[in-house]
Amino acid sequence: MSSILIIDDEKDLLNMLARILELEGYRVYKAETAKAGKEVLRQQVIHVLLADVKLPDGNGISLVEEYKSISPETEVICLTAYGNIPDGVQAIKNGAMDYLVKGDDNRKIIPLVSTAAEKSQLRFKIKKLHARIQGDYGFDKIIGTSGAIREAIQLAQKVAPLDTTVLLNGETGTGKEIFAKAIHAHSERKTEQFLAINCSALGRDILESELFGHKSGAFTGAQKDKKGLLEEAHQGTVFLDEIGEMDIDLQAKILRFLEEGTFIKLGDTKETKVDVRVIAATHRDLKAGVDKGIFREDLYYRLSAFTVVLPSLNERAEDIPQLAEYFIKLFNAKNRKQVARMSPEFQKALQQHHWKGNIRELRNIVERAIILAETEVLEAELLPMDFYFSRYLAKNASVLSLKEVEQNHIQNILEYVNGNKTKAAKLLGIGLTTLYRKMEEYGLHL
Repeated sequence: MSSILIIDDEKDLLNMLARILELEGYRVYKAETAKAGKEVLRQQVIHVLLADVKLPDGNGISLVEEYKSISPETEVICLTAYGNIPDGVQAIKNGAMDYLVKGDDNRKIIPLVSTAAEKSQLRFKIKKLHARIQGDYGFDKIIGTSGAIREAIQLAQKVAPLDTTVLLNGETGTGKEIFAKAIHAHSERKTEQFLAINCSALGRDILESELFGHKSGAFTGAQKDKKGLLEEAHQGTVFLDEIGEMDIDLQAKILRFLEEGTFIKLGDTKETKVDVRVIAATHRDLKAGVDKGIFREDLYYRLSAFTVVLPSLNERAEDIPQLAEYFIKLFNAKNRKQVARMSPEFQKALQQHHWKGNIRELRNIVERAIILAETEVLEAELLPMDFYFSRYLAKNASVLSLKEVEQNHIQNILEYVNGNKTKAAKLLGIGLTTLYRKMEEYGLHL
């Protein structure tokens, strides 16, 4: 049901107009002064405001701007006893939808209110959609308080409202698509489509067809015209993930699109022009790719005009507890578990681990622990058995002999099972006698 606010100091007219609109099915609010009307606007969702231009505390023409500043989605219709063209023109310049003369335009009020209510409802729906998009993908959804992640967020926030092409650079699993969605959600394109494609997942010809589309008969199997992602995302955003893997010939076509906003579909002879913002991402050093001749230098400079570097999880270890707690809540709900917390040992192990897969790896580790957990506490023994060793090995594998690797592995397994030799032998895949022999050989005592 649409809501109408009438502001008029003529009580009889106010009540009569309110009754007519109520009979039409509208929810009607009444006010006799501009001050009272503005208070209603602040407290209620008002779709249409019918405002007299001569009020005890103000001129309705100049008040239109105030009404619209309080509720931009509300349509304002000015009412006057004595109409004149300059006032009508000024009212509309100030943001009013229309300007009616009482008595002369009575027959216009109901259809005009109906049209205004429809327009206003659409505006409120768009506002709600904006809020939901920003709530789902806003920068406040990016978890972490470390300086490294805050710096990346601040850069992304600055560029988000602009139409600038953005390059997100970071290791695999650092959350590049989450950043891309947040940038889109805080841009002027937020109500339009956000479409993503992984450039490393498709061959050159298929990727070209997916990006730019094709005409019927362009190649074997192309039985009808197809729009590509760039055309589908008109006025929205396209996210090109792993652009460093794109074929160098296809890079030229992307560069032309970034420069001109045009492209030619496979099998077509004329250009297609669309309005799309591009956000690209890569885990590679594109400058090194330029030096090797596998990435176009001109495309590199076009993409890197504004680069946001996403830190690895190893660079923001202080964020790991907060991220882990988020995943605990997520997988509790998914797996109908009631894990309440991590043990200090579990948390310490997470923070000491060398994360090759970054946040994606942490997510998988926590999910595995949640599935295995039989109590409300995540204990260290729920971690993979090579978990503790991985950080040490990542730093020192190049200088360890095979004998040292075996010694360290046995030591870590024994610690993992709290010295239980039978369990350790089983996990190592060797006999108990062999385990005792190797413990004696390496001087291990647990």
